[in-house]
Amino acid sequence: MVNVVTAYGWLLHWLVRAVGLTPYMVEIEPGTVIKFWGPCDAVSSGKCLSSKPVVVLLHGFCGDGIINWQCQVAALTRDYAVYVPDLLFFGGSVTDKAERSPEFQAECLAAGLGKLGVEKCVLVGFSYGGFVALKMAEMYVEMVEGAVVSGAVVAITENVVLRAVEGIGYSSCSEMLLPVSVGELKTLLSVACYRNLSLPNRFYADFLQAMYSNRKERAELLEALVISYKEIKIPKFHQRIHLLWGEDDKIFKLEFAQKMKEKLGNNATYEGIKSAGHLVHLERPWVYNKSLKQFLSSVFPLPGDKN
Repeated sequence: MVNVVTAYGWLLHWLVRAVGLTPYMVEIEPGTVIKFWGPCDAVSSGKCLSSKPVVVLLHGFCGDGIINWQCQVAALTRDYAVYVPDLLFFGGSVTDKAERSPEFQAECLAAGLGKLGVEKCVLVGFSYGGFVALKMAEMYVEMVEGAVVSGAVVAITENVVLRAVEGIGYSSCSEMLLPVSVGELKTLLSVACYRNLSLPNRFYADFLQAMYSNRKERAELLEALVISYKEIKIPKFHQRIHLLWGEDDKIFKLEFAQKMKEKLGNNATYEGIKSAGHLVHLERPWVYNKSLKQFLSSVFPLPGDKN
């Protein structure tokens, strides 16, 4: 019997090809490969062929890049060169290195984008992808011209982890984000969504099978994400950072976004989206896409824009 989530993934791949994207397997170094979806004419002889501004979409911890950003890709490809990578140990991206930190993810992404000829970009990061986006913005100031972040904070500590999972029945991020049964996946999605989903158990079982490979490595990614409180240093971002949040996010609640804006200072802006939870870009895609496009047009003014 065909896995319905795998079949849906094939359909999504056909659709993103229809709007001009194609997969690239980019070797960062021997043993480390990142899969990118990018423009069909993305690169020739190490130079980016597209004249459009580059937007890079970084996915969260459940699923791969295309599954996470299925509601955004087609909305952006007319005006932007869109790249959708699978982060290491998701989708088609792997490494034989022992490193699991967000810094390593950022290094590999920057190297992969460089090999695809990308010199400058805006990052859009959701949840785990938001952590990586913020780290990449900190590390690669010349490449990253701005970032839109949803459901992620600038630095995560054990205290933040405990606050994020308290009250929703979990003892750790791994327990929450790596479900092993249909019941656990249902509970996770009920926490992540503003409205309860009503889907057959077959869907949840197939999602677990299709999207939860590399469990050991993903648990290590989560462990590497948590740093000790005394090691925290809030970076001074030179780029604009836009916090685009679901106002009913139960995991990283609204107060996290508001406090983060205060810590980041004048270069940070905040916008809340009503009737949306942690999965804000999937629950309210029309509203999210409109806000995202407004930010992108302020960084990359398009022909005909008044600003």
